[in-house]
Amino acid sequence: MVDVDPFIDEKIEEISESVGDANAVIGLSGGVDSSTAAALAYEAIGDQLTAVYVDTGLMRKGETDQIRETFDYMDSLRIIDAKDRFLDALEGETDPEEKRHIIGEQFIREFEEVARDVDADYLVQGTIYPDRIESEGTIKSHHNVGGLPERIDFAGIVEPMRDLYKDEVREVARKLDLESIIAERMPFPGPGLAVRILGEVTEEKLDVAREANHVVEEELTEYEPWQALAAVIGKATGVKGDNRVHGWVVAVRSVESRDGMTARAQEIDWETLQRIQSRITGENETVSRVVYDVTHKPPATIEYE
Repeated sequence: MVDVDPFIDEKIEEISESVGDANAVIGLSGGVDSSTAAALAYEAIGDQLTAVYVDTGLMRKGETDQIRETFDYMDSLRIIDAKDRFLDALEGETDPEEKRHIIGEQFIREFEEVARDVDADYLVQGTIYPDRIESEGTIKSHHNVGGLPERIDFAGIVEPMRDLYKDEVREVARKLDLESIIAERMPFPGPGLAVRILGEVTEEKLDVAREANHVVEEELTEYEPWQALAAVIGKATGVKGDNRVHGWVVAVRSVESRDGMTARAQEIDWETLQRIQSRITGENETVSRVVYDVTHKPPATIEYE
């Protein structure tokens, strides 16, 4: 485990030395990784830092309002509505790796636009060790590592938590007095709901995925999962009322893990699973069935794409 106090001191000094007298922007998603990186960077360079939350249209239900409320103390916070740009860029794409690369490049372009406006030379990211391991290997490209474009208009990228696992990041977050809603928040992928939708990302699929994820997170809170999610994985025949429907299939997944490198599917009681399927199919007329994923990591990954 990380020795928290020396780590914080070391990283504040590292950020300060890396950025110097220049300005920096940080991509703030509201997750524990980027929030902790933002807190460290703010301690290091103060008003030289501009926090940027990009509403990609791929976020969880109520995410943007939550960000606005949680980080309202940061005068530099900018909320960018980029939904149309992200969805236009993703139109027609079905390959998981290509989707990650498209999203990674679009994020960078959004950050570059703000950087030009505030005359910032550096980008701070909340990249952690598993992001680097999976991107540098052959598992998948993380949008903020392997998904980055070759051309980046920044003098440098600063990643203060690049050697930490998720549980270590949480320790640092607690020491920095981040609210528990942030420090204890379950992971959410940088590419958002795009990696919880198999195939092309569309507005219809996003609506289904967003509402289903909201149900799953609400219903599985008591199980304290490392990560719980719902993914739109295809279509299947079902019955709604007296009518045959060809509706969406939603896969529910809930796992236990320490660092995200390996994970075990959680045993969820039948009553809870039935309540989840009843809510998802009942609250969305286009969903025909719900399945529960019992696969560990490996052989599966936690996310679907």
